[in-house]
Amino acid sequence: MTAFAFIVGVAYLLAAMLFVIGLHRMRTPSTARSGNLVSAGGMVVTIVVTFVYAVTTSGGTVWGWTALAVGLAGGAVFGVIRARTTKMTDVPQLVSLFNAVGGGAAATVALADFVRSNPGALVSLDSSIPIVLDVLIGGVTLSGSLVAAGKLQGIISGKPLQFPGGRIVNVIVVLIALLAAVLVVVEPRNVTLLIVLLVAALAVGVLMVLPIGGADAPVVVSLLNAFTGLAVAFAGFAIDNQAMIIAGALVGAAGTILTLQMAQAMNRSVVSIILGGFGTADAAAPAVDGLGASAANVRQVTADDVGLQLAYAQHVMIVPGYGLAAAQAQHEVADLAKILTDHGIDVKYAIHPVAGRMPGHMNVLLAEANVPYTQMLQLDEANAAFDTCDVALVIGANDVTNPAARRPGNAVSGMPILDVDHAKSVVVIKRSMSPGYAGIPNELFSDPKTGMLFADAKKGITDIEVAVKQYVTA
Repeated sequence: MTAFAFIVGVAYLLAAMLFVIGLHRMRTPSTARSGNLVSAGGMVVTIVVTFVYAVTTSGGTVWGWTALAVGLAGGAVFGVIRARTTKMTDVPQLVSLFNAVGGGAAATVALADFVRSNPGALVSLDSSIPIVLDVLIGGVTLSGSLVAAGKLQGIISGKPLQFPGGRIVNVIVVLIALLAAVLVVVEPRNVTLLIVLLVAALAVGVLMVLPIGGADAPVVVSLLNAFTGLAVAFAGFAIDNQAMIIAGALVGAAGTILTLQMAQAMNRSVVSIILGGFGTADAAAPAVDGLGASAANVRQVTADDVGLQLAYAQHVMIVPGYGLAAAQAQHEVADLAKILTDHGIDVKYAIHPVAGRMPGHMNVLLAEANVPYTQMLQLDEANAAFDTCDVALVIGANDVTNPAARRPGNAVSGMPILDVDHAKSVVVIKRSMSPGYAGIPNELFSDPKTGMLFADAKKGITDIEVAVKQYVTA
């Protein structure tokens, strides 16, 4: 080993340590920001070292270096602009696009390495197997993530899209992909087989995500993130890059663990989620006064009613859902909570693991509004606190608060929920009586202790804030 290769190896080891330390610090909200910076530092080390290594050892052409520089600069500029301009409600789509880019890049690396190795030459198993797995997983991730981003953005319907004989088509395409993968390993000099594998993998990604409904969107985003990590790790094996192997393995493991935990939070298996068919699209919200016949059994309240309840409560639990994110009302709810806490009222936030449209969506949203981390309670902590809660303020959360989950025989049966109905009083801010992703009515809305404030989340909270000020400053 040369001295330069030794230095490169040490730099990759340093980058791997930064990845691990950063991931470890992301375990809690209070250290997550620094953890992200530490991991980003590891990525900077990796990019710089790889670039220097390529410059000094590969002997590429002028056109090759130009393409690399343009790609690097273009990607960096695009990433910075998108990260700074993307709305919080669009972050799930952005994450899906990042997953697509990661999977596509990993597959491209494998294809390039295969072509570079000369199709006429023998390819050993320790090279052909990572290449095959990289193309297979990377292709699935690329097309699947693009479809997921389209569903989240509303370009493709968020409803489960199924067609007659779809399951049979899926099985046939998967078998084609697996057969092509095996043949590439057996006959690695055949480029045509590798192209068949890539096309089949892309088709599998599309067919896998199209039948998945909106209720499973957070789990799908997490699953595709895990796929991205695995694809990057296999790309690292293909080109013998330790940094890619370690970083990909960390992302793949973290994404897999998160996917399993989120599936558990929905009382569903990952296999059943992949098979799809659960959930609906985002319900088109009717006008606030178009509540429909189902509203006849609910008790409507005004913002002044809610303000009075909150002002004289001792313990308040705020339950944020996608309605809060869609209305961009995180700052308004943080202002309302501050008024209450300044008045001596205990305020907490109940966060369900699959609230919103991606893992941690609610935590990120509230952190943007400078909500103290100590006020955010996870599922078990929140459920233990609802029994002593005077007022539970639900903002756009639907399926995760539905008591029907405690009974068998419906779409949310067995799903762990927030026990909002255990609070002494419940207020739900919602534009209409439209069901959530699961497509069934929320029994909480017709509970005698529940008051429905039909309004856009931002306007409803602003009106409540005005009402609360009348009582806490009187």
